[in-house]
Amino acid sequence: MGRMKAITTIALLFVTLGAGSCAHWGGGESSLLSRSRGDDLLATGLVGWQQIGGAQGTWRFENGVLYTEGEGGGWLATLRPYDDFRLSLEFRVSPGGNSGVFIRAPLEGDPAYTGMEIQILDDYAEQWRGLEPSQYTGSIYGIQAPSERASKPAGQWQRMVITAWGPRIEVLLNGQEIIDTRLDYYPYKVESHPGLVRPGGYIGLQNHGSRIEFRNIRIREW
Repeated sequence: MGRMKAITTIALLFVTLGAGSCAHWGGGESSLLSRSRGDDLLATGLVGWQQIGGAQGTWRFENGVLYTEGEGGGWLATLRPYDDFRLSLEFRVSPGGNSGVFIRAPLEGDPAYTGMEIQILDDYAEQWRGLEPSQYTGSIYGIQAPSERASKPAGQWQRMVITAWGPRIEVLLNGQEIIDTRLDYYPYKVESHPGLVRPGGYIGLQNHGSRIEFRNIRIREW
């Protein structure tokens, strides 16, 4: 009986240690999964951004949403540059709205050209019916048109994921891959779009005269 009691005690000890080990690694795995999603660029609200050009104070942050009513112009830039990354965000455009996400942009000049712009637009607004294909949501503005129309009507939250890996750029919109290209396919556009050959720069959000909202902005560097 004494031997059986000892065996039982040892078995219970291993079960307890095993449970503690599982709990520890489970917490670590959850933490690792959270980290793999990247840095939260809205963790400190507007503190993590800088206003470039335009009127100061035109961007606001409330209840996890970064937004502007479109007055004042200019754009909002991250505090530091990024080279290769995956950027994910959600946006909501107003009826007839127009905005964009700048990538690899310097702080001087028009970031749609000195860097690159991934377009955000109310694609279904009557006023935008005559645009070029490379001017609709998800396009590399003025460079590469989206492979399909994956945008939602104005007033709905939409999700965009932008991946930059050297010369390769990929854009997913609402779960659909609409851009998968290489910037070195467009040497004939470098003169008008010098940002195509920039290896890195700032992430930016455009204030282009209409209300635009952003939330859940995260970036993971490669």
